[in-house]
Amino acid sequence: MSSSQSPSAGALPVVSPARVLAGLCLLVPIVVVLWVPSYSKTDPALGGMPFFYWYQLMWVPLSAVFTTSAYLLLRRDEAARKAVPSVAVQVPSQPDGGEQS
Repeated sequence: MSSSQSPSAGALPVVSPARVLAGLCLLVPIVVVLWVPSYSKTDPALGGMPFFYWYQLMWVPLSAVFTTSAYLLLRRDEAARKAVPSVAVQVPSQPDGGEQS
């Protein structure tokens, strides 16, 4: 790993708890809707609408809530990263082997 890729002493880690939670917020609606056996039934009906349909329609606004919360978590994490003073890493200069006198 080169010195330009190494994390500086005061830098926050790339994977923070807020980023993990945001990833889970984005993953939940995808997994729930793709797990068809959990909702491939007709009962219980809601207002005459079979469970299969109202369950999927319920996840439309819920997905928006999860996506919005992920966005807010990432925005707060980015603000925290910008608030941390960046520490400049000084790389010692290497002597030039081909000096002419």
